[in-house]
Amino acid sequence: MGDSQKSYRNGGKEARALWIEAPRKASLRASPLAPLGSKEALVETLWSAVSRGTERLVFEGRAPRSEWERMRAPFQEGAFSFPVKYGYCAVGRVEAGPAALLGRIVFCLHPHQDRFVAPLGMLRPVPDATPARRAPLAANMETALNALWDSGAGPGDRIAIVGAGVVGLLVAALAARLPGAEVLVHDREESRAQIVEILGARFVGARELEAAGADVVFHASASSEGLALSLAAAGLEATIVELSWYGEGEVAAPLGGAFHANRLRLVSSQVGQVAPSRRPRWNYARRLDKALELLADPRLDALITEEIPFTDAPREIARILAPGAKGLATLFRYRTES
Repeated sequence: MGDSQKSYRNGGKEARALWIEAPRKASLRASPLAPLGSKEALVETLWSAVSRGTERLVFEGRAPRSEWERMRAPFQEGAFSFPVKYGYCAVGRVEAGPAALLGRIVFCLHPHQDRFVAPLGMLRPVPDATPARRAPLAANMETALNALWDSGAGPGDRIAIVGAGVVGLLVAALAARLPGAEVLVHDREESRAQIVEILGARFVGARELEAAGADVVFHASASSEGLALSLAAAGLEATIVELSWYGEGEVAAPLGGAFHANRLRLVSSQVGQVAPSRRPRWNYARRLDKALELLADPRLDALITEEIPFTDAPREIARILAPGAKGLATLFRYRTES
């Protein structure tokens, strides 16, 4: 055991964490670090990603009371009634713990915090082929992978995606790998077209998508207009996978017209459970490990559009999570180099 580990085990270190104090108000708080247990590690955070869907609902105080328990993140402190420490996309380097892990880059479902102690079972090693900067997208990649499993999409299918945010683009990246698949993506932001093409899919307008007769449709725009377009894009007896998370909002679902005549199937997909088709063989750790492996694709760097020093997080997070905010994935950077 090195001197730094010995000194840490005796206590005396603390971290800084991002807390949401009230709707749309954040601060950095000191967070004492507990003594290191025999089955724990101390992680120095390098990067964490902001989830614009769920974290926006939390930041604005729109997390439904009925879902508070299900929405709790690992290592969350406080409650959604505020103040609350939230987040679940952290990547860092093991600073103290078992010798075999020292210096390893790991992913953890942990809130935004510059150092943290976590059980070894909660740390997933990042593959050498996946850069630490890209690894915070693992939580979104898990969501995309789970959604593809839920959809039943296969080789040769015509697959439509409405909403080219981070999750929608990751679904596109995975779907485009299916042999012979035709992947069509629509978003109101036409600037996303270049990224869509890089990922091997095709960016299309609403009119072309409505005529697609898709085998599978993924809706990831979190809007009633997007849901209506998703239903219109679906072919006879097709499946529409709803990936959007609306919080307390009410969404009009146009289930008239050809919805019943076309025998459409509208299903939810949520990362809190492994998709039923994989659940007998896959657990959360295996799924997360696969998500980290899939992030080795260098094209996915295009999804990271902003880095912000963690010290600026309280000032910048309102802008990042504002409705209609530009860009895709935003990372908090904890070191000047990593």
